[in-house]
Amino acid sequence: MPITRSAKKALRQTKRRTIRNLKRKEAYKKALKQVRKLVAEKKFKEAEALVPQAQKALDKAAKTGVVKPNAAARKKSRLMAWIAKAKRSG
Repeated sequence: MPITRSAKKALRQTKRRTIRNLKRKEAYKKALKQVRKLVAEKKFKEAEALVPQAQKALDKAAKTGVVKPNAAARKKSRLMAWIAKAKRSG
């Protein structure tokens, strides 16, 4: 447990930031799952409509430091490649 005032404040800040970071992380993971689910069900129009939301969630997570920028770019790239591959095969 923190003893000094500054340590107590740091603990409060950390709790707030942790909650904020988890919300961002959940947002992009949920968006990616929705797109993947639609692609698996061969609903390409609906999936492509949700892609911008997934990209936006990833960009926000990268901007705030939840994921690194290159990791976000990699996830977006792999998502688009996966959709393209699914469209070709199905």
